[in-house]
Amino acid sequence: MTGLLRRTCTYGAGALLALATTFSSAQSQTKLSAHWEELTGPDFIAAIKQAQGTCILPIGILEKHGPHLPIGSDLLNARYTALHAAEQQYTVVFPEYYFGQIAEARQEPGTVSYSRELQLALMQATTDEMARNGCKKILIINGHGGNNHLLPYFIQTQLDKPHDYVVYLFDQRVPPTGGPAKKTTNDQHAGESETSKLMIVRPDLVHPERANAESGADQHHQNLPDGVYTAIWWYARFPDHYAGDGSAASRELGEFQMKWWVDSVAKVLAAIKADDVSLKLQNEFFEKTSHPLDTPQ
Repeated sequence: MTGLLRRTCTYGAGALLALATTFSSAQSQTKLSAHWEELTGPDFIAAIKQAQGTCILPIGILEKHGPHLPIGSDLLNARYTALHAAEQQYTVVFPEYYFGQIAEARQEPGTVSYSRELQLALMQATTDEMARNGCKKILIINGHGGNNHLLPYFIQTQLDKPHDYVVYLFDQRVPPTGGPAKKTTNDQHAGESETSKLMIVRPDLVHPERANAESGADQHHQNLPDGVYTAIWWYARFPDHYAGDGSAASRELGEFQMKWWVDSVAKVLAAIKADDVSLKLQNEFFEKTSHPLDTPQ
């Protein structure tokens, strides 16, 4: 500080301005973390600005993944995807969020299943708080198949009352075509694809030698006509909460699928940043809901 004052007195206001400009430039060149929880308060403000108000909420679950994968596999995959996509399209990624729908696995060790009321209330409170902190475009990345119906419903309920932000959902986890040929046809929960992806995300937590300790085959314990849905359908087919064959996994398949997922999310982020229509339409919609009889027919 003494040296700074001496130089300032010697060189005058011009030197001080130059030093301030240098400091500001150095600050702007500092790489901001994409991890919400790692940012300082001042850095968080800069991060939201750099992200253009976009944030990702990766959602997983706590459930058994066969005999060979970690209980938190879904979030591990989704968060890896979000953070790597942020390297292509900077965004702020929310911390671990395991609070989805997993009633069908309550019989398995390690499963944490919240009530439907709490699931929806907590998700709403989370997106509200994210928006209050500047996240006006929130992208949910879903890593868990059990959320496939919950999340679209949650997003649809955003029309219950006005919000000053938009929630988007990207729920594709596997490329539709391409990549190494798969060895299995039943490839659902903890099967070939999911195990392959974990080989990339957290290879230290994958135990392929245990994959055949249980059967992931469809048990067909129910005999009902097509189109009939019951809550017990998954347990009737896969009572061990394992659907596929993890022993067929490969790093090659995992690399292809994870790269596709990361690149896809990065493209979605770019589109969301450019989206200046959704919030305008939301506002227009809510303005009309206050006087529906005036809506042209």
